[in-house]
Amino acid sequence: MAEYEVIREMFNLCPGNQMRDIFIEEVELPEDADLEAFVRNKFKAEEELKIERTDKEDGSVVFDVMTASIHQRYTISRF
Repeated sequence: MAEYEVIREMFNLCPGNQMRDIFIEEVELPEDADLEAFVRNKFKAEEELKIERTDKEDGSVVFDVMTASIHQRYTISRF
């Protein structure tokens, strides 16, 4: 098993409010975990789901998720 830090950012798309909610958690996943499957699992009930993956030089993986007009970003880094 491997430990990961997951940062979830929820962006407010209202033009008058540019604040965002940020949640940080530590998760334990198998060594060969499919990180995109981990993110998709959080949105099982969503019909319209668009995910863009970006692999960073520091080893972290960023998933930008658009669903129901809500933009969320998951940044996953291994400890």
